[in-house]
Amino acid sequence: MPHRIIKGIAVSPGVAVGPALVVRWEAPVVPDKPIAAHQVQAEVERLVAALAHAKERIARSRAKAAERAGEEEARIFDAQLLILEDRDLRTGVDRLIRDNHFSAERAFQLKMLEWRGLWSTTGSAMLQERLADLTDVEILVLSQLLGVAEPSLEQARPDTPVVLVARDLTPALTVQLDREAVLAIACEEGTRTSHAAILAHSIGIPAVMALPEVLDRVTTGETVVLDGWAGTLQVEPADSTVEAAQRRDRQRRELERDLEAGSELPAQTTDGTTLAVRANLDLPEELDLALRHQADGVGLMRTEFLVAGRGQISTEEEQADLYRRVGAAFDPHPVVVRSFDLGGDKFPVGAKRIAEANPMLGWRAIRVCLDQPEIFRPQLRAVLRAAAHAKLRLMLPLVTRVDEVLRSRELVAEEARALRKAGVEAAASVPVGIMVETPAAAVIADRLAEVADFLSVGTNDLVQYTLAVDRGNARLAERFTPHHPAVLRLLAGIARAGRAANREVSVCGEMASDPVSVYLLVGLGFRVLSVAPPSLPLVKWMVRQISARDAARCAEAALELATADEVSAFARRTVGGAVDLRLLDPSSPLPARARRASFRR
Repeated sequence: MPHRIIKGIAVSPGVAVGPALVVRWEAPVVPDKPIAAHQVQAEVERLVAALAHAKERIARSRAKAAERAGEEEARIFDAQLLILEDRDLRTGVDRLIRDNHFSAERAFQLKMLEWRGLWSTTGSAMLQERLADLTDVEILVLSQLLGVAEPSLEQARPDTPVVLVARDLTPALTVQLDREAVLAIACEEGTRTSHAAILAHSIGIPAVMALPEVLDRVTTGETVVLDGWAGTLQVEPADSTVEAAQRRDRQRRELERDLEAGSELPAQTTDGTTLAVRANLDLPEELDLALRHQADGVGLMRTEFLVAGRGQISTEEEQADLYRRVGAAFDPHPVVVRSFDLGGDKFPVGAKRIAEANPMLGWRAIRVCLDQPEIFRPQLRAVLRAAAHAKLRLMLPLVTRVDEVLRSRELVAEEARALRKAGVEAAASVPVGIMVETPAAAVIADRLAEVADFLSVGTNDLVQYTLAVDRGNARLAERFTPHHPAVLRLLAGIARAGRAANREVSVCGEMASDPVSVYLLVGLGFRVLSVAPPSLPLVKWMVRQISARDAARCAEAALELATADEVSAFARRTVGGAVDLRLLDPSSPLPARARRASFRR
């Protein structure tokens, strides 16, 4: 077949060249044959045995994942164990066998179809990602019931390493990956935040996901080039294409090393304005990279990993230990712990929830925490206990009302008093801030600044809600832009409200990682940026190249423009007067010596 390029989502960096291995990780075909009345009990017993076998297999996979990638990543298998232990699943399949005389495998398959349909239509991104867990469970149980071999990666051997192509890289498939035998992974489904992406990244395997119809467009044995930087899979490329991809990979890694060499330098503009550049942490495993890049603390510590894929939220003791460890690592810099952003697509596995037509605009985040203080209070106590040993702050997500902040502050004070009365070592209080991620919060930022100790702008959601553009919709990708004049005006108002109230205002969304956007943010008056750990060297370097006064003039002019395209073009032109953006293009012809010299200042 001729050379072809398939575009997907880059989730784990690196370039790999090799033969494709297409694996159809799917449940076996189940024959539709009824059973006699006298066979019912035997079928129920077969079901019980198959469920027990699947639990044993998953427990082994969990242990293997813990050994290879760490305990946090291994916990993704807890979701599968909870599925198998679900009482509704067991009783539902049992009833299908007894009432309809279905075979155990047919009854189990029907129940899986029912769950798959429910999870696919909830609008919950997290439940849709749980579909991978459902697939693993279904394969294990049905393979055992039908007496067929489970799918495996036996074809992937170290002597002939391959690029694995699959529909979705489920946890059970991922844990089989041998870094010496699997060069990279390419999936038809999956997202940057899916289990597969997290595991692939943690064990250093380049990966691209959401590749349209890749199972039908690639054949086992075809030579492919997977580019985990660009998010592409090239099939049957020319030799020159392979060489170019490998060259880009080397250049990109050299660029990152050059940028990292200046990580120890402060983020200070050419006219003497110093910025704090902090790290966003999704998982504890990102801590080491943030420290290596010398982040000025943590601007956003997400705590959803303490909830996602688990049967229950981590205990107060577990949380306090974690917050204390992260806080101590960055002392004397602050660590901002965001309270649970529950609801929408984030609930513990098995938790009962109310169906909502639009869960991302529904009962979630601070609304859930205030309505369910039995969830919120242990987290507040954990933060207070850890704050006795570190400089911690608490941040509330999706705040749209002043009373949400006031009520949260009351709960913090109540828990501080209770801890003191119980003789538990804890801070008397912690600073309480808010996420500004909706137009409502942006418009009343002045009122919120009166009751919050600091503000942090979540630009990803602010852009999404302001422009009514789903950031995950590929058809609307060109419309999702933080340079839209409406977004810039909201950002300017938030920064102004913070200055008037003498409150720190930071930006912790993806906008803070883009060099041109950094210029605009500095110009709008933001002095604290928080980014993913890999972006720290780039953002620090960018700040050191620009003048805050020039950036302010650029932002002031940009606020008068009518379209996002005009803002982007104008900002890029203006930045170009101060920064040679070719330095950030690893394939540019600039001499390596000049590039390295620039990154060290």
